[in-house]
Amino acid sequence: MEDSLTIIIPVYNEEACLEPLFLAVTEFLNRAKFSIYVLFVNDGSTDNSADLIERLCYYDKRASFISLEHNSGLSTALKAGIDHCNTRFTGYMDADLQTSPADFGKLLEFIHEYDLVMGYRENRKDTVVKKLSSLIANSFRQWLLEDEIIDTGCPLKIMRTDIAKQMPFFKGMHRFIPDLVILLGGRVKQVPIQHFPRVAGKAKYTLVNRMVGPLIDAFVFRWMQRNFIHYSIKKLSHNIAQQHDELAR
Repeated sequence: MEDSLTIIIPVYNEEACLEPLFLAVTEFLNRAKFSIYVLFVNDGSTDNSADLIERLCYYDKRASFISLEHNSGLSTALKAGIDHCNTRFTGYMDADLQTSPADFGKLLEFIHEYDLVMGYRENRKDTVVKKLSSLIANSFRQWLLEDEIIDTGCPLKIMRTDIAKQMPFFKGMHRFIPDLVILLGGRVKQVPIQHFPRVAGKAKYTLVNRMVGPLIDAFVFRWMQRNFIHYSIKKLSHNIAQQHDELAR
């Protein structure tokens, strides 16, 4: 399969960010050396985001959209995007302009060596409360899950689509994408990227839902880590292999 990438952009009430975001994404697409598409997932926005997305997609055939009937959360929006992704690779970024689509170029260098290439925000431009809550949540997750993921919440990622479609989905899943890839036997590469202060729209998380939910989810994921089924086949019946070949025709 030739190299191709779909960048999923979940959107919930980000009308003020969409036009500058679309311009930045278009500039990146115009420089791309292979086929790259954008898939907006409108997560039940109550502002003018849905109309803006539809209008922007009308003018560029590389952009498409899905509109969910109700606001269902980031993990659900990502699952909807992955379910409708047909390219070899799947990317993800937020719509809040705090990361740049240009930085996907840094990630693309490693997509053939790793199953997930993700950014980490080297010099974060967030509020003190947001930085502190993320530091606590990340430190606790690293200790509990015994991983070396620097910034699991960084919204700039590229992964193999076949791996993305295998990931078990649950609410809060977006916080554990790198750990899910590792759980499935994949390799993860972390790359420093730029981070910008939010200039429009409103943050969707408070101190409570940034701390309590992720900590509970981390315990659930730890259980999954310990009980996840792995197996390797020593010998395969010739009949089974033959059946697979016949069904694949």
